[in-house]
Amino acid sequence: MTTQQHDPEPKVASADSVATTPRDGRLVRSLQWLEKIGNYLPHPFWLFIALAVLVLVLSAVLESVGLSAVNPADDEHVAVQSLLNPAGFQRMIEDAIANFVEFPPLGIIITVMLGVAVAESSGLISSAIRVIVSRVSTKWLTFTIALTGVTGSVASDAIYVILIPLAAAAFKAAGRSAVLGAIVAFGSASAGYNSSLLITAVDPVLAGISTSAAHIIDDEYVVSPVANYFFSMASAVVLATLVTLVAELLLVKMTRRFRDEEDRAGGAATAVLQTGRDTDADTAIDDDESLLTYTKKEVRSLGWTALAIVLFLAIYFALLFIPGSPMQAESGDALDSPLLTDIALPIALAFFVAGVTYGLVNGTIRKLHDVPDMMAKAIKELAPIIVIFFAAAQFIAYFRWSNMGEVMAINGAEFLSQANLPTIVLFGGVVLLVAALNFFITSGSAQWTLMAPVLVPMLMLIGISPEVTQMLFRIGDSPTNIISPMSPYFALVLGYLQRYYPRAGIGTLISMTLPISIALLVGWFLFFMVWYAIGIPLGPGVPVR
Repeated sequence: MTTQQHDPEPKVASADSVATTPRDGRLVRSLQWLEKIGNYLPHPFWLFIALAVLVLVLSAVLESVGLSAVNPADDEHVAVQSLLNPAGFQRMIEDAIANFVEFPPLGIIITVMLGVAVAESSGLISSAIRVIVSRVSTKWLTFTIALTGVTGSVASDAIYVILIPLAAAAFKAAGRSAVLGAIVAFGSASAGYNSSLLITAVDPVLAGISTSAAHIIDDEYVVSPVANYFFSMASAVVLATLVTLVAELLLVKMTRRFRDEEDRAGGAATAVLQTGRDTDADTAIDDDESLLTYTKKEVRSLGWTALAIVLFLAIYFALLFIPGSPMQAESGDALDSPLLTDIALPIALAFFVAGVTYGLVNGTIRKLHDVPDMMAKAIKELAPIIVIFFAAAQFIAYFRWSNMGEVMAINGAEFLSQANLPTIVLFGGVVLLVAALNFFITSGSAQWTLMAPVLVPMLMLIGISPEVTQMLFRIGDSPTNIISPMSPYFALVLGYLQRYYPRAGIGTLISMTLPISIALLVGWFLFFMVWYAIGIPLGPGVPVR
């Protein structure tokens, strides 16, 4: 989403631009050290290219030493195959385009974002969030913002630009710390990104990567886009509750020390909210109170949008469950229907219907030409991800062709089987590994693309399903987003904090986000272990064990 800032502009600070003081402590200096290391890492495109080259070299070396393993599933002997030979080079050229085009997340994310773009550019998402935040009572303000932030991943990264200033303004209007409001919004939207009350673009993207990784062991295995939905939906409420508890029991005390200075600063936070009236123009609103205002026309438009969504869902579930429906699978099982197995299109259509309805009623869509313009804008913003996917697709293909992934998975599974680790230790190790790597690679899809080819097949061989492994990844991934200096939104939220508390620095931000990060990482993992012990399905037709 393009943005315009009107004077006075908020300070968008970087880690390098804010000096540390002795009070910042070892934690801040450690995170700055991590940032410096992370800055030495190449762009994800070059990272995957380097990994692809490494696979080529290792495939030749490991073949020469005769590295192999026996797949316990079928007793088949699997050996590493070198790709540094004429046949390998030819295959790389012949299949390069196929690797890219058939890379599971590619079509999924493009399709979903076409629909999300219409909802965002029409003004639906920002309007809905404003109405929700401004209408809630002070008693439920923190929890509502936290739950909105956790579920906000449905709006992709736009949630940061929309919710953070709105939350700050809402807290200020309620006579509370605007800094606390911004932290609650940032913490919930970032640390809770991998859970939601709704199906989001994250679900089919991760499922596609997991499916590709599972094919290393089983060519027929498919991870459903709704594989984690039951747990993810319940997690949204749990995470919002955890953020609320940390904010009300701890962070509120921390903000008291600079409330006087915050009030003197005036807190005229700048927010950039897209109205959709012009798909290439945004409206900057500098007054806190105006952030929380909405018109009767917007409310009426939201009402018609809600009706359109209800009708869409009624048609969707009718096609899914009514006998004789053309969308039913041959087996008659709703779980095998393309409406679930290929849910990316229904998700895109839901956003499309909602966005078009809102835009037509509110006047932000005036002619048919506006809609494809909105969709085209989304594709432009996806260009950096598409570039990364090209390199990632080649890496995944080479890794699979060489049999390195299968051999590593078999040997790793044998080690884990012999180690006989308690389930909580094994799962905790996976979560901590993901959390540690997230300090350096903040893109969830890029990180899962890197880790899935090893973790998924290895754990499959010891009886842990790809759906469980994928959920463990999600638990380890998002909670550390808010304390990773490599996150692009780390600097953004620091800029908003400095609008209200000019002396805010990296230490201020970390001191307030670290408790949220720890609470969500530990609390979410323990919640999963309880869920796993009880044996509740992770999603429709997906047993947890």
